[in-house]
Amino acid sequence: MIRLLLAGLFALTLSVPARALDIQQVTSEGGIKAWLVEAHDIPFTALRISFKGGASLDAPNKRGEINLMTATLEEGAGDMSAQDFAAAEEGLAANFGFDVGDDTLTISARMLSENRDQAVDLLRQALINPRFDQSAVDRVRGQVQAIIASNAQDPNALASKTFAHEAFGDHPYGSSINGTADSVAALTREDMFDAKARVMAKDRMVVSAVGDITAAQLGPMLDHLLGDLPATGADMPAPAKLALTGGTTVVDFDTPQSVVVFGQAGIGMDDPDFFAAFVLNQILGAGGFSSRLMDEVREKRGLTYGIYTYLVDQDLAKTWQGGFSSANDKTAEAIEVVKDQWAKAATGDITDKELTDAKTYLTGAYPLRFDGNGQIAGILAGMQLSDMPADYINTRNAKIDAVTKDDVARVAKRLLKADDLRFVVVGKPTGLE
Repeated sequence: MIRLLLAGLFALTLSVPARALDIQQVTSEGGIKAWLVEAHDIPFTALRISFKGGASLDAPNKRGEINLMTATLEEGAGDMSAQDFAAAEEGLAANFGFDVGDDTLTISARMLSENRDQAVDLLRQALINPRFDQSAVDRVRGQVQAIIASNAQDPNALASKTFAHEAFGDHPYGSSINGTADSVAALTREDMFDAKARVMAKDRMVVSAVGDITAAQLGPMLDHLLGDLPATGADMPAPAKLALTGGTTVVDFDTPQSVVVFGQAGIGMDDPDFFAAFVLNQILGAGGFSSRLMDEVREKRGLTYGIYTYLVDQDLAKTWQGGFSSANDKTAEAIEVVKDQWAKAATGDITDKELTDAKTYLTGAYPLRFDGNGQIAGILAGMQLSDMPADYINTRNAKIDAVTKDDVARVAKRLLKADDLRFVVVGKPTGLE
């Protein structure tokens, strides 16, 4: 019954336009900083804790250790086995999530107000005193090994892996956070404790909370939950040097349809031209059936079912990427159309309708992201990780509306380089070397 109640509360949590959010910046007595949005209409709170560095902080020659550690965090803690921990979480109607990517390790928690203290006590055990029992490490290792084996037979995964290696080489960005079969097999229980200390430290932590909790309650809760984490972790990795050059890489794979990933250097949110590039990307490839690439590659020529582009603003590198799938005998033509459209877009010539439609979509869709306490907590954490000001939510759409045709033209000429596009093709395409 309590699980059903919690599911209902998740469906009824805060859902408001972005401009209605009142973000408080809280600092606990122990010095832990957090962003808070209070919403007391539902007795429920969402918490997000993020650590910069993520899987890029793997120790040398131990690729995959932070991913394995993250997946094992809730497999028993303190004097509780994995089964005991799961039963306690279930009994409190709480929900914990542990996830890691190239740049960030994230812990999410959702809890009822009536059980908040007990839920925080339980989560604290996982963060401060995980067991990393050998049996749990071995079980999760087996799951990771199964993913690695599956990805080796997945053309989409192969395309992404190959593109990453071409782009970033030996930098952590150039390989999978899962590691390799050999690197994961060599990881030990002691490596799990080392991995946790490398990434889960207060000097790279951001926190957000949304829901039925006040600033006076949040501070002491954070000190109790996070105060015993180490002050510092491993040194952050160096910026990634983008090694992409123009051309095509073909990975032979027996499939009737080739998977293509392509990209070039991109732009970050700290660049004054970012919002103009954001609008341009919507016009070029992110706008679904209204985008140029979808129109030219799918609608006019029938070379693919779908094609997309996106700006990738990683902490240590910025790229402009895209992807599509096409029949092996049509892949070469599709690539030529992409290059042609990329070159045309680089002239900066767009129509008034394209500009208006792109800005209308980007500003209109933004409030839809703020649908629930958990989603809002994630947005607040992302803003902090990107060093955005607290008023970004209120100014973001105005920055998009301010983009002009001249802005788009300037950015297109500055950034888009058709000859620099690297295409990675996994399949058996004809007419490609």
